[in-house]
Amino acid sequence: MRTDQNPDQTPTRLADYTPPGWLVDHVKLVFDLAPSATRVRAAIRFRRNAGDSGGADLELDGRKLTLVSTAVDGRDVTADCLVDREGLRLAGPLPDEFLWECETEIDPEANTELEGLYLSKGMFCTQCEAEGFRKITYFPDRPDVMATYSVRIEAPRSVAVLL
Repeated sequence: MRTDQNPDQTPTRLADYTPPGWLVDHVKLVFDLAPSATRVRAAIRFRRNAGDSGGADLELDGRKLTLVSTAVDGRDVTADCLVDREGLRLAGPLPDEFLWECETEIDPEANTELEGLYLSKGMFCTQCEAEGFRKITYFPDRPDVMATYSVRIEAPRSVAVLL
């Protein structure tokens, strides 16, 4: 892995691989687009990875996000989340399966890194590979976490084209 673009990033080595503690079955996203304050509502169905020997905590990647709210199976857990510049941690124990709901706010206009959701010449664009999804919502943003997605995009009439 190249690290010359981001000096803070440490290489990921196959010898250090551990399976994810939580698997994702389905992700439902709703985007309410605004140039400097896009709201993203995520509903993510998690289940414990039977092959995981790790702890009961939920650790999710997230960068340059403003956390608005979170819930587990409808119970508000926002105050229980520890958030830092790399992500979010919710201390367990958690049920073996649950629905994680999260609302974040992001600033596509200020995003000049061309990852996640950003504005380019007035057009909303996304780039989520390899680790850009963590700039949209809190998520176990790694290539071995696979899921189905449903996405809804809402925007004011001033956004002329939505694809």
